[in-house]
Amino acid sequence: MLSSKAYSGFVTHVRHRPKNHRLKYGLSYLLLDLDELPALDTKLRLFAYNRAAPFSFHDIDHGPRDGTSLRAWVDTQLANVGVDAAGGRIRLLCLPRMLGYVFNPISVYFCYDGVERLRAILYEVRNTFGESHTYIVPTQDDGRAVQSHSFDKEFYVSPFIPMDCTYDMAVLPPGDRVSITVSEADPDGALLAATFNGEARTLTDRFLAASLVCHPMMTLKVIVGIYWEAFQLWRKRIPTFRHPSAPAEAVSFIVPNAGVPHGRSDTKRPTV
Repeated sequence: MLSSKAYSGFVTHVRHRPKNHRLKYGLSYLLLDLDELPALDTKLRLFAYNRAAPFSFHDIDHGPRDGTSLRAWVDTQLANVGVDAAGGRIRLLCLPRMLGYVFNPISVYFCYDGVERLRAILYEVRNTFGESHTYIVPTQDDGRAVQSHSFDKEFYVSPFIPMDCTYDMAVLPPGDRVSITVSEADPDGALLAATFNGEARTLTDRFLAASLVCHPMMTLKVIVGIYWEAFQLWRKRIPTFRHPSAPAEAVSFIVPNAGVPHGRSDTKRPTV
C-alpha cells in the first residue's frame, strides 16, 4: 500500500493590522512520499514524475531547484544539522504541477525515522521574486498531536509584511486530517495568520480527474490570487517594505530552546 495521498480543504488568510483583510479558497494538496514517486508514475495515468502529464511532480520545483534527487537533498540537509532520520520516510505536502504550472508559497516536508517517529519538519517558503528559503525544525517525540514552534523570519516574502517578524507554527501532521497554521507577528503584536485545513483523500486517477474537471486552473489561481490580494492591499493603502537581499544560505536550522518565552527558538544557518 502506498502512503501518498491527497488532502482537500481550504486555505484561509486573516490580516489584523493596519486594516482587516480576509480571504478563503479551496485547494487540494498532495502528500507525496518521495520514495514512492516512481511507483505513482507507473500506477496513475494522470500523474507523472519528472515528465509532462495533467498532474506532475518535478524535482526541479523544490529544494536546490536543479533537478537533482529531492530525497538526497533532504537527507543531506538533515545530516548537516545532526537530525537522525536515516531510512525513514519523507513526505512532502505541496501542490503538484497542474497542466504544467505550479506555484507553492509553502511546501512542508515531514521527516520520519525508521520506526515512523516524526523527527523534523522542513518549511520551504517561496516568494514571487523567484527566491526560496527552507527552515529546518527538529520535532520532539512527546506525544503531542500538534507540533508547535516559533522562530524568527529570515526570508522576504511579501512587500506588505516587514522583515522584523516571528513565525508561530501549529502543525497537525498528516493523518485523516492535516492542518498547517502560520501566525506572523511583528514587534507590535499579531499581524496575520494563514491556515490550510484538509481532509485525507485516496490518491487515485478518479480523484485527479475530478479535480481536473472541477478545478482546472487550481494551481494557476494561487499565483493569480496572490497578485489580486496584493492589489487589494495596495488599494487599502497598506504600507510596503523594501526587498532586502535573500540570505546567503538557502537553509536555516531552528535550534529548539525551551527556555525562551512562547517556545521561541534560535535560528542558525547550517554548514553545507
